[in-house]
Amino acid sequence: MPVGARALGIAHIAADGTVLDAWFPTVSLIDDIATPSTRRVSANELSPRLLNLVGMDRDRHVEVVPILTEIADLDAPAIDAFDVYLRLHLLSHRKVRPLEINMTDALDLLVPVAWTNKGPCLPDDFEYVRTNLRARGTIHVYSIERLPRMVDYVVPTGVTIAEAERVRLGAYLAEGTTVVREGYVSYNAGTLGPVRVEGTISSFVVVGAHSTLERGSALMATRTTDLGRAPMRIGDNCYFHPTASVNGISLGNNCNVGAGIILEPQTPIFDPTTGNDFPATNIAGSNNMSIQNEPYSTIPVLRWRT
Repeated sequence: MPVGARALGIAHIAADGTVLDAWFPTVSLIDDIATPSTRRVSANELSPRLLNLVGMDRDRHVEVVPILTEIADLDAPAIDAFDVYLRLHLLSHRKVRPLEINMTDALDLLVPVAWTNKGPCLPDDFEYVRTNLRARGTIHVYSIERLPRMVDYVVPTGVTIAEAERVRLGAYLAEGTTVVREGYVSYNAGTLGPVRVEGTISSFVVVGAHSTLERGSALMATRTTDLGRAPMRIGDNCYFHPTASVNGISLGNNCNVGAGIILEPQTPIFDPTTGNDFPATNIAGSNNMSIQNEPYSTIPVLRWRT
């Protein structure tokens, strides 16, 4: 039976009908939903705390609307922005893991938003909105993009995030994960156990427990469309030295990638045990590897770890 989801939340909708965001304080996995949908809910379906949030924000030209969103099958593509936001919340609430639900082309259903300390706004004619909001105090614009900061919607337990801007809503951070100021974790991506993140984890990348990304390192899934990527998995106990980069290649457990090495599918690798070199794609998914620069070789050297 397909697994779906249901959540009661609050959405910000611009005057032209554009969905800016949706916030779901609690989310549930459900297996008895026939049809995916989102509907406005009545006041008697809301708690007093949620009811206090509802209304028109005329300064931002935004209506704050109570909604109930239901997804019939998380394996099916998202149908609208409400659907996408519920999936992002499921990930950040750790109800589902990255790559376990369908997030293909999800960002295509979202629009760029001006994320401010007064709430989301349309970027168009924002200076007019800024003038209105000045009456409430200083206005800060955090970013203009499709996805907001995770911590403005979900704060998972047992994690450390040094800079809120560096983790997007839809990131999955397991307990014990540390994201330092230089680290970055995108949506439908994250960690499956304690991991230290000083580098970049792109969307559609999952990193196993007890791994470390040193400063300047990057794990980048291959881009398939302007906003989509192919899934990429990194095993447990992996170590990525400063400025190491793995692009579009999954790795198994106990892998070590040396400083400054860039691994792409066609990157040549030398194996001294056989005396042969081959493209890095040949070792995709392998365990117990160390890939380093060595003085006698002009290409990265592979050594099997015991």
